[in-house]
Amino acid sequence: MFNFFRKNKVRVRIAPSPTGYLHIGTARTALFNLLFAKKMGGKFILRIEDTDLERSEKRFEEDIIQSLKWLGLDWDEGPYRQSERLDIYEKYLIKLLKDKKAYYCKCRKEDLEKERELQTKLGEPLKYSGKCADQNISPDQASLIRFKINAAQVVFKDLIRGEINFDSALIGDIAIAKNLRTPLYNFAVVIDDYEMKISHVIRGEDHIANTPKQILLQQALGFPEPKYAHLPLILDPDRSKMSKRFSATSIQEYREQGYLPEALVNFMALLGWHPSDDKEKMDIDEITIKFEIDRIQKGGAVFDVKKLDWLNSEYLRGEDNAILLKSIKELYGKELGGLNDEVLFKMLTVGKARISKLRDFLDLKASFDLLEYSLDLLIWKDTDKKIILENLKKSREILRTVLNTKFNKEDLEKELMPMADTRGRGAVLWPLRAALSGKDKSPGPFELMDVLGKDETLKRIELAIQKLEFGGKN
Repeated sequence: MFNFFRKNKVRVRIAPSPTGYLHIGTARTALFNLLFAKKMGGKFILRIEDTDLERSEKRFEEDIIQSLKWLGLDWDEGPYRQSERLDIYEKYLIKLLKDKKAYYCKCRKEDLEKERELQTKLGEPLKYSGKCADQNISPDQASLIRFKINAAQVVFKDLIRGEINFDSALIGDIAIAKNLRTPLYNFAVVIDDYEMKISHVIRGEDHIANTPKQILLQQALGFPEPKYAHLPLILDPDRSKMSKRFSATSIQEYREQGYLPEALVNFMALLGWHPSDDKEKMDIDEITIKFEIDRIQKGGAVFDVKKLDWLNSEYLRGEDNAILLKSIKELYGKELGGLNDEVLFKMLTVGKARISKLRDFLDLKASFDLLEYSLDLLIWKDTDKKIILENLKKSREILRTVLNTKFNKEDLEKELMPMADTRGRGAVLWPLRAALSGKDKSPGPFELMDVLGKDETLKRIELAIQKLEFGGKN
């Protein structure tokens, strides 16, 4: 298949509408187009479909562009904007009208609703009747321009799904513009794909129903037909249509949660595709090498947030801590409580293995904050309170002798582990960790002391001792 395509210049596109933020579905489509272009030595074009003037907003366009750049999905041409191409669409609309392949329609929304109600009652296909086709309607009277669809079988070969057939008699004459200066989707996309010499249209399967309409328009205008490939839908974990809880979330929200772009790209590539060796962690260069369009699945792709978190944690572990800390400060600076970089860096160093995304660092930071806790938290299983108190006092004595320069995880382990091995690790280390964190779940005592430093460590142990001495009987 690929040898055939290489004989022809491959040009693909991503064409989002700036009516909302870039979400995972559109980003995955952009990725698959980019992978195919790279694999085939072709070009990847960005086109902004902004002819819906009521819903299109500049802030959404800016988000689309910034999010694609953040993901590293760079385009070769564009961004082209449909709003800047109205003269081109008008030229082709005039041609279709002149050739009697399109006509002005004056039907109002209310008329069309009544028509559909009758068709539903009679069990007929829901399509426009074509009653305006033979009327001499002026542009001033019209509410739409419609394209005449003649009854025929439309057949095309989908690169993922094989041969697909449509009976155009079930479609009816479709609206292609509101007027000469306001084209609608199915018309504008055909003109743009032709003018931009798009060779392959790779998009979501929700566009399959649009494909025969666009092919008929291509035939009416004498345009060549591009190759089509329709990607599987992204499904939530329960295999329902993707919801905002998971997959429909904007790329910006994933960024704010602290997912790395490399991890998100890796994850998106596996939404409906897998390499022949089933490897999961791959950078975009390796994905490009292994990418084959015929390995894209037909069935829905399940959005597994656990896999995303796992992938992200893998990428986090391989990233330099200084770079991660810079990102954490940029994302959550106001929530870090004014802690200096040295303390934050230590927190990240000791807790990196415990986080799956950068926002988890805020929970990690909170584990170093001492909150009020009950005396019972200090007790290891059924150990007598007096033994716990004795062990904490002995730990305090040892820690007082440790130099500030040696108050780190490795040296502290050397100082305290002999006592822990003698008196029982649980009876020594549990109350020490509880005294330092005030929580039943936290980093280990040596990691905590490394971050807290000598003075704060001794202060917290002293508070625990006082709690045991004056907090009543166990």
